[in-house]
Order: sequence, then structure tokens, then C-alpha cells
Amino acid sequence: MQSPKEEHRYLVGLDLGQANDYTALGILHQKFEESRHRFEYELPYLERVRGMPYPLIVDKVEALLKKPELQASEPPLLIIDKTGVGAPVCDMFNPKLMKPDTSGLIALNKEVIEITITAGHTPSRVVGGYHVPKRDLVFALLAIYQSQRIKVAEALPLAEPLKGELTNLKLKINASGHDSYSAWRESEHDDLVLCLALSAWYGEYRYSRRHRRTVDKNDRRKR
Repeated sequence: MQSPKEEHRYLVGLDLGQANDYTALGILHQKFEESRHRFEYELPYLERVRGMPYPLIVDKVEALLKKPELQASEPPLLIIDKTGVGAPVCDMFNPKLMKPDTSGLIALNKEVIEITITAGHTPSRVVGGYHVPKRDLVFALLAIYQSQRIKVAEALPLAEPLKGELTNLKLKINASGHDSYSAWRESEHDDLVLCLALSAWYGEYRYSRRHRRTVDKNDRRKR
């Protein structure tokens, strides 16, 4: 296992829209900030399209995953919202079904992480991915945003709409912690929030949590 300071990866979140909905695609670059002893994020890419057939979206995502600049300490990971489109559409993104890279130099991610949004209270591991409560996705993204652990590239055309949506989302969660925010896609740019929430949740759940457990374990050994 790599030490955290050697780790950095690209988490590609994909919120697939239905019919005339937008499809949003965003990339979070997760890397360990040694001076702060925590994982931080950069948002270098954010895009939304409408009316694009799923096969063309597959081609677009495949080309993105193969970009040399996204090859880090491991191949980029694709995290998809499976809730609305179901298994048949998600299966189209299976690396085994994508066209092979004839150069043999760049590997696709080994698996697609499928997220099904639920109304439950705790995340659960299932075949192919996770069942995740909506509030967990929301709070994962808000946590890194409010703690200034995410840098949004100002040059991104969608940077301002995203910041506005994150601010609105924050205001929808009342002080008592109840889920008072609206359902996904009730606001114009909810798709942007969701595609990043997928990546933020997986980055925090899979990697940041592992680092915190290791630190806690080491602290207990020193006592």
C-alpha cells in the first residue's frame, strides 16, 4: 500500500440524465496534502450536455479516461449514478465492453463504481458499487467545500453556477441537521452538484476514512 503522500488520483463523477435532462461530468483530483495531513481536491473539469445519446456519452467518457494527464498513482476511477438509468445503461460503461487501447500504454480503470441513491441511513456495499443515502452524498461534498479542501478552477465556465448551487444547498440544510434540501434536479444545476457529490463521497469514504483509521490506530499504539 502506498503512503498517503504518494497517493493522488482522479475521480470522475457521472450523473446520467434521462430523456431531456442534462448529463453532468466532473473530475476531482484527490491528493494528499502532507502539511495539513489530509486529502484535498481540485476541480479541473466540469461539463454538462443535453440530448446526447448514451453511446456517444460512453465514447466521450472513454476518451476522457484515457487522457495521459489523468493517469496518476492509479488509473482514473469512474463513479456513476445508477439510480435513474439502471443497470443496462451503466453496463455500457463497463471497461470490458469499451474499445481496447491499441497503444497498450494507458490502462482504463479496472471497474466502474455504481452508486444507487437511497433513503436509508448508512452506506452499504453491493455488487458493482454502493447504496448510499442522499444525505451522505450531500454532506461529503459540502464538507470539502466548506472546509476549503476543494479548489475550483476559475476558468471553468460552470464555476459560478456550481458555487451558487452549493451555496443554495447549504442554506437548504437547517441547523438541526434535518434533510430539508430539495430532491435532485429540482434546481437548474443540481446535475453539477450530483456528479461532484458522487466523486467527493467515494474519495472521502474510500480513501480519507482509511487514512483517518490508520492515524487513529497509530495514535493508540503510542499510548
